[in-house]
Amino acid sequence: MSSFNWNKEAELQWDSRAQFWNERSVNMWDNGSRKDIIPFIKKHFAKGSKVYDIGCGDGYGSYRLHKAGFDVVGMDLSGEMIARAKERMPNGEISFLQGDVTDLPFAANSCDGIMSINVLEWTEVPANALKQLSRVLKKDGLLCVGILGPTAGPRTHSYPRVYGEKAIANTMMPWEFQKLAQEKNFTYVDGFGVYRDGVKAKNHEGLPIELKQALTFLWVFMFRKEGE
Repeated sequence: MSSFNWNKEAELQWDSRAQFWNERSVNMWDNGSRKDIIPFIKKHFAKGSKVYDIGCGDGYGSYRLHKAGFDVVGMDLSGEMIARAKERMPNGEISFLQGDVTDLPFAANSCDGIMSINVLEWTEVPANALKQLSRVLKKDGLLCVGILGPTAGPRTHSYPRVYGEKAIANTMMPWEFQKLAQEKNFTYVDGFGVYRDGVKAKNHEGLPIELKQALTFLWVFMFRKEGE
């Protein structure tokens, strides 16, 4: 197991899941757990902003950003995902490329905003990935990140780690990412939780943010980059 390469294994596993993801992404963004993310971004990002969709999957979220009036570039680790993204936008209105969040193929200070949903909890060292996001984002730029909460089904992908086995999912929770971002010169602007059907508004209204996050399937953050 000493030869385990997290990034290469992640690429292979996401390639193998591309068809499964492609069959579900439209409903996820239009009606499911991600349906409020684009309206949230529209509330905060200036129209026409240059936005990188990091971890774009099959590109449907990028497409929704494009339709909302943003200048979008989509990137994903999986070549299979990028192939599907390019099929979705055959006229090239959106640029899609394969790349690694821990070594982004973009110039410093080159975008106004970033959307990165369920990406950093699939990286070996989230601090390194966040450093790259900060590098390419302009000062005062906005970073929208979605982190799986503790009730999310995909959390089971990190389970082999309790046996000392390797996995491509880490155990970072929303409150840990919030602390990390604030330590890396990001200011918390806004956020919201996505909850499973069994969690009602009365269960989390009035709770401190950490307890709200503890009940979530997904917490979506908006941060502002304060420094270089």
